[in-house]
Amino acid sequence: MSGHGDPIPMTARRAGPLTGRAEVPGDKSISHRALILGALAVGQTHIRGLLEGQDVLDTARAMRAFGAEVTHLGPGEWTVQGVGVGGFAEPADVIDCGNSGTGVRLIMGAMATTPITATFTGDASLRGRPMGRVTDPLALFGARSYGRGGGRLPMVVVGAAEPVPVRYGVPVPSAQVKSAVLLAGLNTPGQTVVIEREATRDHTERMLAGFGAEVSVQDGPEGRVITLTGQPELRPQDIVVPRDPSSAAFPVCAALIVEGSDVLVPGIGLNPTRAGLFTTLQDMGADLVFENMRIEGGEPVADLRARFSGAMKGIEVPADRAPSMIDEYPILAVVAAFAEGVTTMRGIKELRVKESDRIDAMARGLEACGVRVEEDHDTLIVHGMGPGGMPGGAVCKTHLDHRIAMSFLIAGMAAQKPIGVDDAGPIATSFPVFEPLMERLGAHLARSPT
Repeated sequence: MSGHGDPIPMTARRAGPLTGRAEVPGDKSISHRALILGALAVGQTHIRGLLEGQDVLDTARAMRAFGAEVTHLGPGEWTVQGVGVGGFAEPADVIDCGNSGTGVRLIMGAMATTPITATFTGDASLRGRPMGRVTDPLALFGARSYGRGGGRLPMVVVGAAEPVPVRYGVPVPSAQVKSAVLLAGLNTPGQTVVIEREATRDHTERMLAGFGAEVSVQDGPEGRVITLTGQPELRPQDIVVPRDPSSAAFPVCAALIVEGSDVLVPGIGLNPTRAGLFTTLQDMGADLVFENMRIEGGEPVADLRARFSGAMKGIEVPADRAPSMIDEYPILAVVAAFAEGVTTMRGIKELRVKESDRIDAMARGLEACGVRVEEDHDTLIVHGMGPGGMPGGAVCKTHLDHRIAMSFLIAGMAAQKPIGVDDAGPIATSFPVFEPLMERLGAHLARSPT
């Protein structure tokens, strides 16, 4: 499936039991960071299990444009010959980050304290997303940015010739903003400090330490304080990317709502800053079992078994859990529609500025499928209809958003009538094997409208 080009309508209809192993791709967040930090190290970084979705491939191409030697050895196996901190060359052409907000924001941070100029663009969805949340703190280092109105792409970033260290309090929970500031701090003398009121996914801090950067994390009265000492020589690494918990969410949630299902998802990352969905599902009464808990590459990993759970109940999802599951609310909303009672999701306004306005996209799609929902700027409330209770029968708009597309296709596997999406193409940005993987488990997917 291609995230670019002509739309790919797709329909899912009610499936029999989903069974088997769901070997989901590598973690997207870690894949982006492995390529970028590998490019900033001195020597060759070897990566296995890299997600080969379009978002990550766009980041690999960007690292080549900045002068790193990025080589594809085989499925999921790559090497990156880095240029060192401060060693990025000026790209000869525009950097196209496709659909990836993570990619563009992290790359902007990585180049913002090197005296080069780069122009960034992306697809229609990415060009509509705000970049000011990143370019504002990068300006504190001395970088300059020139974009369209509202701080949107295409955008030219002029790196700081003499960057100064920054102490920055992140105004909204955002791992992308935090990571961009830390990456900018790499080529800045002195100490760069980032303060989070709410902890977000910590892959950047973990990986920086693994590459040899001096980074400390402390909890204090201000929140979580991350301190990075600038201008290190990063050491190349051998990285094994765990399987992506955000991708695992789809076969896991499908198993929970399709009667008779029993699915094993091996080797998924369970970083505590990413595992909020699984905790929430267990709170709802989901039959989830974690097997073979272990540590791989500094990240907690386990095999996750999910079985049909017809007795799930709606809950109030704690608002402070949002940063650990921000990408999983669309599929949680689908599960909530098949639970009994009301599920309330608060503190999720960040969903309004993702690949789409995910609160609105899920609310409109669920309504079209016969589910009662309520929303405000920061909240989504789903009135559950019980196992098999969703009428379905709609074609839902994806708004070029891969997670919206996959969520409604999962809904179609358990609804009374088939559910279609207007474009499944963007799924390739994060989960290029979604279609064959789900079909091997027993799903019924068709590349045609309802």
